[in-house]
Amino acid sequence: MNLFTDFEQRLNEQLLTIAEIAEKRDTLDFARIVVEPPRDPSHGDIAVNAALVLSKPLETKPRDLAEKIVAALEADEDIAELSIAGPGFINIRLSPRYWQRVLLALVREGEDFGRSEIGKGRKINVEYVSANPTGPMHVGHCRGAVVGDTLANILDYAGFAVTKEYYINDAGAQVDVLARSAFLRYREALGETIGDIPEGLYPGDYLVPVGEALKAEFGPSLLNLPEDQWMPIVKDRAIDAMMEMIRADLAALNVTHEVFFSERQLHADDAAAIRSAINDLTFKGHVYKGTLPPPKGQVPEDWEDREQTLFRSTEVGDDIDRPLIKSDGSYTYFAADVAYFRDKYERGFDEMVYILGADHGGYVKRLEALAKAVSGGKAKLTVLLCQMVKLMRGGQELKMSKRSGNFVTLREVVDEVGRDSVRFMMLYRKSSEPLDFDFAKVTEQSKDNPVFYVQYAHARCMSVLRQAQENFPGLDISQKTLEDAVKQATYEPEELRVVARLAEYPRVVESAATMHEPHRLAFYLYDLASQFHSHWNKGKEKQELRFINESDRQSTIAKLGLVYSVAAVLRSGLALTGTDAPQEMR
Repeated sequence: MNLFTDFEQRLNEQLLTIAEIAEKRDTLDFARIVVEPPRDPSHGDIAVNAALVLSKPLETKPRDLAEKIVAALEADEDIAELSIAGPGFINIRLSPRYWQRVLLALVREGEDFGRSEIGKGRKINVEYVSANPTGPMHVGHCRGAVVGDTLANILDYAGFAVTKEYYINDAGAQVDVLARSAFLRYREALGETIGDIPEGLYPGDYLVPVGEALKAEFGPSLLNLPEDQWMPIVKDRAIDAMMEMIRADLAALNVTHEVFFSERQLHADDAAAIRSAINDLTFKGHVYKGTLPPPKGQVPEDWEDREQTLFRSTEVGDDIDRPLIKSDGSYTYFAADVAYFRDKYERGFDEMVYILGADHGGYVKRLEALAKAVSGGKAKLTVLLCQMVKLMRGGQELKMSKRSGNFVTLREVVDEVGRDSVRFMMLYRKSSEPLDFDFAKVTEQSKDNPVFYVQYAHARCMSVLRQAQENFPGLDISQKTLEDAVKQATYEPEELRVVARLAEYPRVVESAATMHEPHRLAFYLYDLASQFHSHWNKGKEKQELRFINESDRQSTIAKLGLVYSVAAVLRSGLALTGTDAPQEMR
């Protein structure tokens, strides 16, 4: 039950009872009308901007139109109070009877209360992490992993057909460097003293087990082979070992993917997939032979001062045209992007979401242009850039990891503070903003630690339910019993304000899905937890707000309906963020 969708429908029906609106209904933009919670809860439960949106095309004053809308809405029995604020905002306060129906829906639907069908089964591909398979996951990958995984969870909950995908960058110069680094560790495993790792190779000791595994499988035989023969052997083993490590790191963070797509398959059969994708763009008029002027600032690796095969990306929204085939006949990195996007589109995805690091900002326009060219504008592409995460301890930035060689590993962070703290805190700021991750803060048991505060609210709910059963042995708190009690109960205004906060959950889910902003969910869960803890404290002062009345079994059951609903929404939201909802906390 989404009360905002409910009242949006009611509003639209009443708007058409106003003569001047009905006469121009086909020319008015009803989509701009918003039904939402007011910024100041003291103004009411719902705020409506209809008069402001419609007054100009109707050539009337917003406040005059607002008065007509208010008059039309007055017949709705679920509305307790209507008022006009400022230039024409309409504030609505709902009746206790309506809030009681919302609470009944919460009890009935439980963890499905916020589930939505706005996605209508639309196929959407969310690609996230996609780190080069050259070492363990580091903290720089962590934020994108959590944002992507949580967004995919939310989209699924909102009715989209979601595929979680990881693109394995296992072609190109970086995996050749990986193979040479692993071969050096292989020589070390055979007893050779290798000294300092040469500059340009990967120094981390995570490649030591790869060298040992190569020794166990091949003995010293690889030493007698030229590089062009041992390279593919070592490369395969090293990539497999790195992906096994990456999968384990992701599992420790509770991050999952349904598809792991290898870049190497695009280069298979003499790069048939890439060649076919470029041919397809050529037939559509998006490819030509030409030269590019030198770019301003830093010159990219794929720029050449000679004729190349170019993607006419400026005609589909990009700043400059992009090279596809170099003058020597080799494909650029972007050419593989073309083939990969085409593969996704041919797999039937209507929408693709890429979660990238902030250092990939230059890719956004070229990917958007690519989507328009390949799909003819039919596919939607969204790129989310995740800003950097700075690890702090006691106000000081953390130093690098010895194991990795030059970065702090994801596993080190998870092992120290726990999966839930990492995941929730990575969501507790908009992904486009930098994030300071303080080890001391995320392990505090206080209101200043969001994940603790939210999980503690759920544990407190479960404690109330247990305590009620201890006070009333054999107490039936099944869903049916709670529903019956809610129907017959009378709730205090403070309790209905908690219901109002719970009622926002479906709207939060839908906005997080449509805006691709999973941080909205984390913020909401914290606000809900804060309101529940505050309500709990009020019960110490006002007996009528206590959840358990030892002398009134029926009243207790009715109030447990509210507690049950808070727990269900917290549990649902925490599941979407990939964190646990503990039964108790010590």
